[in-house]
Amino acid sequence: MPLDATPAPLVGETACDVLIIGGGPAGSTAATLLAEKGRTVVLLEKDHHPRFHIGESLLPLNLRIFERLGVQDEIAAIGVHKPGARFVSDEHGKHTAFSFAAGLNQDYTYSYQVRRSSFDEVLFHRAQTAGADAREGMRVLDVALDARGGHRVCARNEAGAMHAFRPRFVMDCSGRDTVLATAMGSKARNPHNNTAAMYGHFRGVAPFGEAEDGNITIHLFDEGWFWMIPLPDGVMSIGVVSNPGFFKRRRGEVRDYFLETLRAVPSVARRIADAELVSEVTTTGNYSYASKVMHGDGWLMAGDAYAFIDPVFSSGVLLAMASAEMGAEVADTWLDDPARAAPMARAFEAKVKRAIGSLSWLIYRINTPVLRDMFMEPRNRFRMREGLVSLLAGDVHANANRQLPVLAFKAAFYALSLAYRFGYRLGPQGLTKAAPRALAPAE
Repeated sequence: MPLDATPAPLVGETACDVLIIGGGPAGSTAATLLAEKGRTVVLLEKDHHPRFHIGESLLPLNLRIFERLGVQDEIAAIGVHKPGARFVSDEHGKHTAFSFAAGLNQDYTYSYQVRRSSFDEVLFHRAQTAGADAREGMRVLDVALDARGGHRVCARNEAGAMHAFRPRFVMDCSGRDTVLATAMGSKARNPHNNTAAMYGHFRGVAPFGEAEDGNITIHLFDEGWFWMIPLPDGVMSIGVVSNPGFFKRRRGEVRDYFLETLRAVPSVARRIADAELVSEVTTTGNYSYASKVMHGDGWLMAGDAYAFIDPVFSSGVLLAMASAEMGAEVADTWLDDPARAAPMARAFEAKVKRAIGSLSWLIYRINTPVLRDMFMEPRNRFRMREGLVSLLAGDVHANANRQLPVLAFKAAFYALSLAYRFGYRLGPQGLTKAAPRALAPAE
């Protein structure tokens, strides 16, 4: 699977048990766990840490993996305590906060907001201390998969020299680079959620309330949503996610369109009135996608290398690390017994798809009036609110009895959708005949 035809001198050939493409959260997690099992692991990262990356808001279920990796104290030291998530709607003129402590899973009741440059560096160094041969400045250019004859991976360093590797197992954790899926032609855009984003870092953003409380704040607007993530040192990460039509209306510089968009939503404009943009404005397109295949004989994809979904519920890092954790178990088993690993790989794929599906159900509906009303007027009948909080916390692998409140929430959504067809909407007094709502800053 040649990814770059540029010839370069070949420097040696390195044999290893597992080669991992990408030194982000997924790759570093898998490398640490496999190295701790005594496997020889090569981890190749194209950039150098620390490097900028988006995806700065973590979920409570990340904490379990931090504990397993032994990095919980380091993450706490670089993070802003995150007790939950706040949703704001100017259409409704109100906001709702969801505390993770109110969820069904009481083992993990908070999380962190982090600069990904620092977070990814902690995880990469952890892989090195575990014994992985973790190399930076190594861009993978060619992957030839052949489990029986031997895989061959070629990467180029910054000096232009080519390095060849002969791993027994290959894990693609390359994130949105999707190295294997791109080479295989298996990457497909998600037809249900074709979104893009603009984002940047600000200083001097006003807190939503009297003081900054650490929550991620999601500001809803007609064509999508904004994130506001408090980071260390008084910096706020702000981004807007919307549809292609919204971005096609841009005339002029991206920076100007971004600031214009922020100022057009009253609750957002109030918060950035005295703020200073302290970074470049970045755009990312084709936000949601998935590969048609996820694993094969002696290889698999984990994290964003397999699929990426809209980040409205901050699930990216958790899905990446959890899938890498499960993928590492598959790889470790395959190295000893490929036949025994085959059903594990199928179960791994099913579990990842089920987790993505649980979050996607909400994501596909976040712009509908029904779901937005349910967020602004949350009810806890049949423990629906607790079930929703658990989904927001990343508890997507919960057992069946924990899923019952989630099923109740979905049933309520479908019932309300039917009521809306007849002109009713959910409000503070329950279902009432719909009336226009004035657009005003949500306080």
